[in-house]
Amino acid sequence: MSRRSAPPGAGVAFVLASYAPDTPAGMERATAALAEGLHRIGHRPIIITASTPRPPSPQMVELSSLTIAFPTDDQTLRDAITSAGGVIRAELAAILDDHEIDVVVYVDALWGLGRLMADHPAHTVLAAHVLGHTEDLLPALGTADRVVAPSPTVIHEAAARGIETEHWQVVPNALLYDQPPPTPEQAERRRQGGPLRVLARPAENKGVPDLLQALPAGLDRHVDVILAPAPFDAGPGVQQQVIARCQQYRRPNVSLSTRPLAWSQVPSWLAEAAVVIVPSRAETFGLVALEALGCGVPVVAYDIGNLPDLVGTRDDAGGVIVEHSAGPAELWRAALELTQDAVAYLHASRAAYYRSRDFRPTCIAERFMKAVW
Repeated sequence: MSRRSAPPGAGVAFVLASYAPDTPAGMERATAALAEGLHRIGHRPIIITASTPRPPSPQMVELSSLTIAFPTDDQTLRDAITSAGGVIRAELAAILDDHEIDVVVYVDALWGLGRLMADHPAHTVLAAHVLGHTEDLLPALGTADRVVAPSPTVIHEAAARGIETEHWQVVPNALLYDQPPPTPEQAERRRQGGPLRVLARPAENKGVPDLLQALPAGLDRHVDVILAPAPFDAGPGVQQQVIARCQQYRRPNVSLSTRPLAWSQVPSWLAEAAVVIVPSRAETFGLVALEALGCGVPVVAYDIGNLPDLVGTRDDAGGVIVEHSAGPAELWRAALELTQDAVAYLHASRAAYYRSRDFRPTCIAERFMKAVW
């Protein structure tokens, strides 16, 4: 493939089986942010999806040949793709032709339909947000011209599986919305009285039930948790099981909501927190952590996946990284300790905001086009 610069006004298509604005899932928000960045630098992004029969914007294009009801699970989606593979490929190729697409991004090997890439001259890119199942990943890798991952964590995981990653490139997720930095007075008000907040999908690896179970006795600061289901599930009923576990640990000062926030509401909700806790036990990027950093809100998280690199572990850290082996009680301790130190808190708040500057959508869009063209 040529290493020339991408032409001005290049057509870029993103393929994602389930996509709709305001879906409470990081992959969808990351796709929207990259598409927005590409639009701002003069390219023509579209998003091809099977989950919206009447696309709410010209940027979204319906994939009618993948007939499946959402929410669904991996195996049900895989079966639907396999049974209609030829028809789906043909429709994808026609859409790419109609929109004069130069680059097509399959946003995951299974959910992004990377396992059945269309026969089309556009540059093909597999976006490996997560590695997923080998039965989906290997066909996608065999066809893609380029592979991009949101962090070195994904590349290391692939290499550990014995996958050749020499030519994979890192293209981080982007912030969809840009917030102004908090003033020192705003940061101090949050430190003194702001809630501790958690925003996650109800998945086992997000660690929210364990965090709530370890809630310190006598905690006098309010805790807000939003645990909104996504249109995909690890298995039938898993999300509801996680929510039910969390509901067992409700206390008077703990609010638990399963109603999703609109994407435009996420920054303002996070910006009101004193600290955002990310209790995930696996995180290939950490989009919620980035969104909190972008509001100047310190983040407390485990030393897993990409979170130490994102939040930082040195003097310029935008929060506190704790050892995963210490368990969720240590997350609470670190968050509360940070709110009790005015100097350390203000330093972390400032560092958080400035760490997020490299993830603005136009910056990531430029990096993406250099990586895939």
